[in-house]
Amino acid sequence: MSIGENIKILRTNNGIKQTELAEKVGISQAMLAQIERGTKTVTLPLGKLIAEVFSCSVDDLLKE
Repeated sequence: MSIGENIKILRTNNGIKQTELAEKVGISQAMLAQIERGTKTVTLPLGKLIAEVFSCSVDDLLKE
C-alpha cells in the first residue's frame, strides 16, 4: 500500500473526515484527497504531523 492509502485507512478507521484531518495538519481538503489518491506526495514535516494525529510513527504510514 502507498502512504496515501495508509492515511486513508487510518483516517476512516478512526472516524475522521478528510476536512477534519486536513484542518488538523494545516492543509486543504483537496490536497489531502490528492495525497490519498497518490497524485500528491507527502513531505516529511507533513508526514510527521499526520503521524502525530494518529499516534503512530512515520514508518507506520510508509508500511506496505
